[in-house]
Amino acid sequence: MDIFKKAVSCNTCSVSQLCIPNALSAEEIDRLDSIVNRGTPVQKGKFINLAGDKFKHLYAVSSGSFKSYTLSEDGIVNITGFFFPGELIGLDAISSGNHISFVKALETSAVCALPFEQLEDLSGDIRNLRKQMLRIMSKEILDDQELLMLLSRKNAAERMAAFLISLSLRFKQRGYSSASFNLTMTRSDISNYLGLAIETVSRLFTQFQKKEIISVTDKLVEIKDRDALMKLAGTNDGEKK
Repeated sequence: MDIFKKAVSCNTCSVSQLCIPNALSAEEIDRLDSIVNRGTPVQKGKFINLAGDKFKHLYAVSSGSFKSYTLSEDGIVNITGFFFPGELIGLDAISSGNHISFVKALETSAVCALPFEQLEDLSGDIRNLRKQMLRIMSKEILDDQELLMLLSRKNAAERMAAFLISLSLRFKQRGYSSASFNLTMTRSDISNYLGLAIETVSRLFTQFQKKEIISVTDKLVEIKDRDALMKLAGTNDGEKK
């Protein structure tokens, strides 16, 4: 049984300006909305797809957050990304026709499922939709390149600082505070994603707090000295992106 059912319109979605409807006309959004399926909330720890599943949908996050990861033949987990409202999941499956990652909810979340064949057909008719999909794919490539640079050129403190600045900017784009936000991922997730030992991640959180760059209460992170954090991350325009 398909768990996705028609519900709220793209026109009333709070993150539509970050998602596919951005730059579409009202009529074009209505046509897009006609193929979108929305389902019941995805509970924390539940999957929206498994590695090897046949690719049928792209998923647009409407609330909550997810992580994606691959699993090697010898059982090693490699976290490949975190997804927040307005972001698309499943772009990496288009070429092969099968999902290459496991995607799990980090908290109670919701997604909009876009049947890819119908989306592809619609993109052929709507020029703005086709251009928007290319923009989103281009952003995905850029994000992958930035991650490779992060892992190859920065030391542990720089990686952590860049990660926190990146999250800050993503939350700001979604209308949330850029200075105070919850980390829905675990420290183990963060260490895996950044290619660091979990002990290193814990030490850096403690070190950043002692230097009064951030404060941490449970999962809540507050950026106290943004300039110092940006300097560590190697960027000077964190609020302008």
